[in-house]
Order: sequence, then structure tokens, then C-alpha cells
Amino acid sequence: MNRVMNQCLKELEQFRRDRLGVALAFILPFAALLIIGYAIRLEAKNIPLAIQDFDQTSLSRGFIERLYATNQFIAAPFHSASFPDGLDRGTAIAQITIPLGFANDAISGRGTNLQVVVDGSDVVNARVIKLSIAGVSQSWLQAVTGLESKAIGVVAQVRLWFNPGRQESLFIVPGAYGVILALFPPLLIAIALVREKEQGTILQLYATSLGAAELLLGKTLAYVLVGLGEAIILILSGYILFGVGFAGDPIPLIIGTPIFLMAGVQLGLAIAIFTSTQSAAVQGIGTIKVLTAFLLAGFLFPLNTVPFPFSIVSYAVPARYYIELCRDAFVRGSGWAGTWHLLLAMTLLAIAEFGLAWLGMRRMQLSD
Repeated sequence: MNRVMNQCLKELEQFRRDRLGVALAFILPFAALLIIGYAIRLEAKNIPLAIQDFDQTSLSRGFIERLYATNQFIAAPFHSASFPDGLDRGTAIAQITIPLGFANDAISGRGTNLQVVVDGSDVVNARVIKLSIAGVSQSWLQAVTGLESKAIGVVAQVRLWFNPGRQESLFIVPGAYGVILALFPPLLIAIALVREKEQGTILQLYATSLGAAELLLGKTLAYVLVGLGEAIILILSGYILFGVGFAGDPIPLIIGTPIFLMAGVQLGLAIAIFTSTQSAAVQGIGTIKVLTAFLLAGFLFPLNTVPFPFSIVSYAVPARYYIELCRDAFVRGSGWAGTWHLLLAMTLLAIAEFGLAWLGMRRMQLSD
């Protein structure tokens, strides 16, 4: 254990001497949190909507006001009667035509039709726009005539749980913690190890009596401590800038964070062991960690939409479990009951990745 601690202290001393590396280790994760937290928006807003009102009644104008009152749409000019002019010009994403007699037909219960044309080049936003316009039309019709509630007989009272205000920061920021911590600590240790290989100083370690497991544990412990420092900065920044605080018991996250960092650092070590240049190590970490953290960890896209066989691969991505752990700690707050299996999965992955790194490091050491 003393030799592991000595190796850890030696790694931390080398890390401290690299002032540029220290600055980048803590500034880049903070910058990444700012970019991800402020730049990514999943809910479409300020959608240009062009409306042509042939009815020109108080009810049709009330319907238009209700559409714009959702804060999802902004008024776009209706250039001409040619169809669909606004979408062709690119000045509108959706276009609505209100026919003559719209109000009378609605009040009399005969039913009325709206012509709604939505730009389908963006599939996700097209679906959101379609549902939003349908929802506003239904609520407006119900408010004016009461027809819908009488016809169906059941009125659903929907409430959003855990995030009733639909704050996107509560979804994005905890997920960003997982993405950032999945990327930077492995990157730092991979660069450090490959630099030692390039400079030849790694041979000094091979010539000592230090075993492969002790060497890996010492390096891992040092960069887990660096990663914990990054995690503290990220969580404090998330609380100050985005108002994201703990929603429940923080103990699972406090225990799970070093386990997650250990799994990530082990993979960084494994990649560094099997590469010989810093550029190759950076490309390897960037490709594997960025792609898996963004696409296979549930950060932006639900995991149940990931097709086979990538859905199976996602189970081997530690960020998948840590992002869920963060969202539980900062949004749901269910505590141990809903998170114990996440810690177990990350622990198993950390052990597996340590074994992979150990096999590679064992071959690199000098024989007796």
C-alpha cells in the first residue's frame, strides 16, 4: 500500500509541475459545462409561425393570440396566398390558414378545419409543432364550446413530476456532469502516461520492483483525486449558474463519483498503454468517450430509442449509469432505493477495465 501511495504522490507532483496541464484540467471542464449548459436546448421556442386569417372574427383572433401566448411561436409574415409561400422562402417553419366561417362552425358544433403546414425537414421540431398546435386547438375549442369534454367524458389532469416547470437545465446540467467527467480525467492520464513513454521515463518505473497492479493503482488514485476536484468545481458551478442543487440524499452520488472516475481513468490507461503517441491517445479517448457519452449514455437521446446492437453496447458505457445517478441526485431524489444497481454496474465495469489495463501494463514491464 505504501508503494501505491508513493506512486500516487509522484503522479500528483508531476501533475502539479505541469501548470498548463493543471489550468486546462480545471478550466476546460468548466468551459465545457458553460457551453453545454447554455447552448443545448431541447425544447423548441421562438418558432416562426405565419397565419392567414380569412375569417377575421374576434374568435379567430382569440385563437391566434392563444397560439402566440404559448411562447413557442413568434409571428412570421404571410407573404402571399401562394402555397406554402412562407415555408418556401424560409421565413416560417409552420403556416396556418384559418378559413372563412371558422368561428361560426366552431360555435355551432359542426366542426371546422384548419390548414396547417409544417416544415418537416427537422423531424423532431415538426412533431413538437404539430402537437403544440393540436393541443392549443383542442383547448381553445373546449374553452369556447365545451364540445370536447362533453364528447369524451374523461378529462385527464396531467402533472409533471420531479420537474413541473420543465426546466431544461435540470435535464441538461446533471447529464453534462457525466459527459465532462467521462472525457477529461481519462484524457489527462492518457496524455501523462504516453508522454512518459515518449520521453522514455516510463523505463525507470519498469526497472523498479513496482508491480503492474501497484503502478496502475497509484496512477489511478492520483487522477481520481484530480477528477474529484473537477467534479466539485462542476457541481458548485452548476448550483451557482443554473440553480441545480441536490434534490435528495447525496450519499449515492458521493460514493458513485469516485467509482465512475475510476472506471474512466482505467479506460484512459488502457488506451494509453496500447498507443505510442499523445495524438493517437487523444484521438482514441476523444472518439470513444465523446461518441459513447453523447450517443449511448442517454445524455440527449432516450436509451430505448438506441437500435440493436448498439443498445447492447450501451450497457458497457459507465457514463450511462453515472448520468442516471446524477439525474436522480439532482432531480428525482429517490436515494439508494433507485440507485444501488447503478453503483454496482459501475463497480463491475471499473473492475473489468482495470483488468484490461493490467493485462496491457503487465506485458510492457521488464522481465526479471
